Amino acid sequence: MRRRNNGRPMDEKRLKAFEDMLTSILKQYDDTTEKMAKLKTEGKENAVTYRQFFANKLQLQAMLSYYRTYGLVDDKA
Repeated sequence: MRRRNNGRPMDEKRLKAFEDMLTSILKQYDDTTEKMAKLKTEGKENAVTYRQFFANKLQLQAMLSYYRTYGLVDDKA
């Protein structure tokens, strides 16, 4: 079931939840890229762990692209 905001202003609680989500996604993205870089310096690009991080990074990038599309995050992030 899909809920709609019906044009009502977003309340503070909901806005904070969106902001917290963005903060979490950015942190996860940074943590993931750092872990990938470490594995790469160890020559473990073919390891399953590296590939899992790579898949996670792609998913996080997709989520961030939605935020960018709607002007909710800077292009630098």
